[in-house]
Amino acid sequence: MSKIIVHIDLNAFFVRCEEIRDPSLENKAVAIGHEGRCGIVSTCSYEARKFGVHSGQPMFEAKKLCPHLLIKPVDFRYYAILSKQFIDYVKLYTKIVEQMSIDECFADFTEPLKNIKDPIQYFKDFQLGLYKKTKLKCSIGVSTTKFLAKMASDMQKPMGLTILRKKDLPTMLYPLPIEDTFGIGKKTYPRLKAIGINTIGDLKNRLDNNDPELTSHFGKYLFEIKNNLEGKGDDLVNIIRSDPKSIGHSTTFKHDTDDIEEIKEMIEHLSKAVSSRAIKEDKIGTTIQLVVKTTEFKTYNKSITLPSPTNNAKTIYNYAKQLFEANYKHLLIRLVGVTLQNLVNPKDIKVQMSLFDYEKHEEENGTKLLINEINRKFKKPLLMRASEVEKKK
Repeated sequence: MSKIIVHIDLNAFFVRCEEIRDPSLENKAVAIGHEGRCGIVSTCSYEARKFGVHSGQPMFEAKKLCPHLLIKPVDFRYYAILSKQFIDYVKLYTKIVEQMSIDECFADFTEPLKNIKDPIQYFKDFQLGLYKKTKLKCSIGVSTTKFLAKMASDMQKPMGLTILRKKDLPTMLYPLPIEDTFGIGKKTYPRLKAIGINTIGDLKNRLDNNDPELTSHFGKYLFEIKNNLEGKGDDLVNIIRSDPKSIGHSTTFKHDTDDIEEIKEMIEHLSKAVSSRAIKEDKIGTTIQLVVKTTEFKTYNKSITLPSPTNNAKTIYNYAKQLFEANYKHLLIRLVGVTLQNLVNPKDIKVQMSLFDYEKHEEENGTKLLINEINRKFKKPLLMRASEVEKKK
């Protein structure tokens, strides 16, 4: 029996967050990003898109196309709060959830839908419930694999719902332009068009005929692409293990980017997310890994071993940034991820130090644990150490 895999994508998420914070922005042309000649549009409202504004566009060009464009700076910390509300809502329906980035996730709805007679109404109620609870809007794609569910969620926006069955592939999927294929980057699809592949159906036909020319474009990913287009792709939604050996977060940019400051800002946001989860799980790690994915189906990763275990956000960011600057500054990046690896419980670490240092360490660590415990119970940062107060001053 086929699984029911769902892809849920928040519509113009960054813009929607700003609209929730400031309702006067609704139904206006809004772009998220930095102003100035070096600024890039991270995402924009649907009203702005009517003027030709789009993700990845230089902000000064966007302003020329839409002089009344309202520009808001990126606020990852605020967006992360609403993102967590989104994932928590999805988990009310199914616990099998895999967050792909700050504004999208895959979920396995096979069990929840077993006794549902009207799945269309079920998912419409899901959309409405999310909106009522969080004010966020989403598009939903329902199919049997992750690739098809993702393709389906892109077919109708905003607030769309698309069910893509295998029997519907010839009429719903194959006529789409090749550039709409999930996973095919901006550098690949022009090369495919140059050899006469203009639609997904064209690619499917060439794959069925074992066209050797495609090997040079896709290499080892050729078999995976063929499976995806036949509806035989990956249907495994990966959930977080109860006792993780690593904690990682990644996100896909709304546009391919080589903007160093934008990438560093995202790495910092991901490092904070990793730190937050590690603290919650009471874990520290000895290795930082940075992963980047380009538009050419290539994934690169580099890691560094730390002098001592940590779950500190600033430490994680500094090492991840170091890995980026040393290895990836020249790449056009689609996805970036930060992972804290080789996790252990702090209590399992045997610290070798002098008696004086050990007693000081125990006193400071015990105080910090007590403060963290009190703050967790009250769900507010009520207490901090005097040394931290001095630093903040």
